[in-house]
Amino acid sequence: MRKVIFLIIAVSFLVSCGRRVEPELVQAGPASTGTAVAQLVTYPRFGDSDPYDWERRKPTSYPIHGIDVSRWQGDINWRQARSAGVSFAYIKATEGGDVADPKFDRYWRASRQAGVPRGAYHYFYFCRPAAQQARWFIKHVPREANALPHVLDMEWTPHSPTCTKRPDGAHIRREATLFLSMLEAHYGRRPVIYTTVDFYQDTGISRLSGTEFWLRSVAGHPAQVYPGASWNFWQYSGTGRVPGVEGDVDVNVFRGSPESWLQWSGQSLQ
Repeated sequence: MRKVIFLIIAVSFLVSCGRRVEPELVQAGPASTGTAVAQLVTYPRFGDSDPYDWERRKPTSYPIHGIDVSRWQGDINWRQARSAGVSFAYIKATEGGDVADPKFDRYWRASRQAGVPRGAYHYFYFCRPAAQQARWFIKHVPREANALPHVLDMEWTPHSPTCTKRPDGAHIRREATLFLSMLEAHYGRRPVIYTTVDFYQDTGISRLSGTEFWLRSVAGHPAQVYPGASWNFWQYSGTGRVPGVEGDVDVNVFRGSPESWLQWSGQSLQ
């Protein structure tokens, strides 16, 4: 009860000062944070080769940060990245129905050995059926109880050398639903959808019920760029500089407290 009263007072104070309070992703959990929270590196300050001057809430105000990677990141020192504040990683596994990232297996094993929670993502190809793509992903990504929920990356592909199709929103939502359902049946947890501003606006992808979203917005807080949208992850830069990773890398935040992160990611609170 004391914590509830304190929270009400804190929110009231912020409102009275004229500041808009951004809603957080909050999940109920044990009152005691325990050693699991103490082991997290929170509020990291990563570099950026092309920094943005944030007008509203900054990414650095969120405690939990992570990266998403593919073959282009080369060799990664996962232990160094974890020590610097990488709390999670999403690793590209597959694309379409016949492309597998050659670095996936190495990243998958090395990140686990370093203690970095990770999941895999699939880059959707609009010229192949969703069912075929889901089977391709399942073929390459092992079923592990401690893996993060996997991700379906859906965005327009105007520069693709083989497929620039732009199906209508209804078709895309049907395909996404099928893909998500097949992975949920196999891995036991519904995947997250990653998407971009134009795709989100053009397709009505947000209408999918029971789906969590990872939104890209490198020039404005999601509250500005995706008004009213619900999201779990925010990709705030594609030019981040993170210890352990050579060159630029995508960096992200989780929308929530360290406690809610541990619960969402399936890590134990002790």
